[in-house]
Amino acid sequence: MRVTLSVIVFLVTLLPQTSGQDRTVMFYNVENLFDTVDDTTKNDEGFLPGGSRRWTASRYNRKLSSIARAVAASGEWELPSLIGLCEVENEAVLRDLAYGTLLSAGNYGIVHRESPDTRGIDLALLYRRDNFSLEQADAWLPAGADSTPILTRNILYVKLTTGTDTLHIVLCHLPSRRGGVLAAGELRERMVTLTGAGIDSIMSTSGGRAAVIVMGDFNTGPGEPLMAEFTRKAGLVNLSAEAAGQGRGSYRYQGTWEMIDQVLVSASMTDSTTVFYAVPGSFRVVDAPFLLTVDETYPGRKPYPTYGGYRYSGGYSDHLPVTFKVTWQ
Repeated sequence: MRVTLSVIVFLVTLLPQTSGQDRTVMFYNVENLFDTVDDTTKNDEGFLPGGSRRWTASRYNRKLSSIARAVAASGEWELPSLIGLCEVENEAVLRDLAYGTLLSAGNYGIVHRESPDTRGIDLALLYRRDNFSLEQADAWLPAGADSTPILTRNILYVKLTTGTDTLHIVLCHLPSRRGGVLAAGELRERMVTLTGAGIDSIMSTSGGRAAVIVMGDFNTGPGEPLMAEFTRKAGLVNLSAEAAGQGRGSYRYQGTWEMIDQVLVSASMTDSTTVFYAVPGSFRVVDAPFLLTVDETYPGRKPYPTYGGYRYSGGYSDHLPVTFKVTWQ
């Protein structure tokens, strides 16, 4: 079955791509994609062959293949044009994923900037080089009170072009609510404020017509005050909000689905006359059966994780991918 899927994906990605075609954009929290090499500057000891999770080469390679399968399923009949990822350790794991799995058929470019996060998990973007060219990539991170870096995940900004047209991508992974909603509340607000300021700058240089996609694991729902206020002030449209209102989610916490992985776009992208157009109703949570498993604690099913605590389960991720379609002329 894996061989068949690989052949189908490879053949489909060879088809010529024309303007006006719907293309898939996805975001995926891949749950601790670590290699097996010790990085002495990061707290990665748990994900080493002798670490608490017994993270071996075979488990690592299985993880890569699993993520590639999830990506292929998310793109349906064609590998996604853009893939936002979070919880990746470094550029080496991205190369293994993009060039050492069935994703190699997608001819992906890699954008990654190392963050000061103490756990060593970062954001990254894979973009199909037959669709886009990379123009700029920056890491946004607020400074501490004494101008020292804050030890958290940065925000990844990427500027892509196709022909003479420009698309801006902003990827976020806000601090976790582990320990309670208020545990990292101030830092979360600062990260959101920084993101909004970056988007304002992009908009001010484009007369408010820039095509901007904001994706990420926001560790909060679309309707909660932090996200709702950010969406309004930044002039964005949250494509995830409708599905969230219907009880859908990308993450399951204590038996309840939460839409913490979200996609937002600039208002211009909801105008069908613009170059980049977000196809109405195309947002979806990718809940293919193989990405789910029985929830042993609460009724129902949940994302099939790689680990349950420290117990290896061999799954994909504790999050589900989210996608939407973009058409450009």
